[in-house]
Amino acid sequence: MQAVLTFTDSGIYCPAGDFYIDPWKPVPRAVITHAHADHARWGNRHYLCTKDSVPLLQLRLGKDISVQGLSYGETLRFNSARVSFHPAGHMIGSAQVKVAVDGQTWVASGDYKTENDGISGAFEPVKCHVFITESTFGLPIYHWKTQQQVMSDIQAWIYENRQAGKNSVLLAYSLGKAQRLIYNLRGVVERFLVHGAIYNAHEALLQHGWPLPPVELITPNTPKEHFAGSLIISPPSAADSAWMRKFSPYALGVCSGWMQVRGNARRQNADAGFAISDHADWQGLLQTIRQTGAEKVYVTHGFSSVLARYLQENGLPAEEVRTAYGGEEETAVETREEAPPA
Repeated sequence: MQAVLTFTDSGIYCPAGDFYIDPWKPVPRAVITHAHADHARWGNRHYLCTKDSVPLLQLRLGKDISVQGLSYGETLRFNSARVSFHPAGHMIGSAQVKVAVDGQTWVASGDYKTENDGISGAFEPVKCHVFITESTFGLPIYHWKTQQQVMSDIQAWIYENRQAGKNSVLLAYSLGKAQRLIYNLRGVVERFLVHGAIYNAHEALLQHGWPLPPVELITPNTPKEHFAGSLIISPPSAADSAWMRKFSPYALGVCSGWMQVRGNARRQNADAGFAISDHADWQGLLQTIRQTGAEKVYVTHGFSSVLARYLQENGLPAEEVRTAYGGEEETAVETREEAPPA
C-alpha cells in the first residue's frame, strides 16, 4: 500500500503534496485540523484550515499569518494529492483531513467527538483505506452521558448553589469547551461572566456571525452583585489563583472528560466534576473506526497502545504512533496569553 502520509519528526507529512498536517515544528505548508494550541502552532509559512477556523487561528497566532480557509467538502489539489476537510465535531471549525493520492484515501482525524453538541457541527465519518485516530479517552471506562444529561446535572448544581447562597464557577478550556457550555446553558442563568481568555475567543466568534449569547468580561470593576444569578466560566489555569477569590462564597465545578474517574474532582479541590468532553469516548472511537471501513489504523495521542492492541486483537491492523499532540483542554494547559488577568 502506498504511504499517502508518513510520520516524521516535524509532523504528519504528505510526500505527494509536500505539506504537513498539524506539524509541531515550523514548516512551509501546514494543513490544520483545528485551532487548539497542540495542533495549530506558530511559525509555519502558510496555513490551510476550514473557513470557520480562520478567525480562531488569527486570534491565537496573529492577524498577519498567511492563512487560507476552505469549506467542508471543498477539494484543493497539491500536486497529485487532493485534500478536503470534513466535520470532526470537536470544536467550532474542527475538521478531519482527507488526502487522496492515486486511488488511495487516508484520513487524519485530528481530535473528534461523535455527539453533536449543537455548536461545533455534527461529526461525519469518512470512508478511507487508512485512518489516523486520536485516543485521548481510549479506555473502556470512558463512556459519556448524553450532553442533555450533563447539562441537566450542571443546571441542578447551579440551582443548589443559589439555594446555598454560593456563586457558581465552572472551569472549562477557553476555546471550544467554554463556547459549548455558553451555547447550551443559555436561558439557564441571568448572565455569563467570563475570564478574559474566554471573552476574546467569544468576541472573535461573534464578529464572524456565530449565534452565541452575549457574555460579560470580568474586570476589577465588575460589581459583586453581578455574581449572584450568573454563571462564571474560567479557564483551568485560573484555579486556586487570587483572581478566583473575588467570587467567594462560591462552588467550583470542573468540566472535563477526566471527571469520569471517581476522585478526580476532589484531587482538583473542586466541589463538583462534570464528565463532558470534546473527544470521543471508547465506544465512539470504535464506532468511528468501523464506519470508516479502514484497512489499517494508526493510533495517536492518548491511550494509544491500549486502543491499537485492542484493534489488533480484533483482526484490524493497527499501529501506535508517537506524536506531539495532546495537552489542550483535557489536561488544563492554557497558552501564555490566557494567564489570569491581574
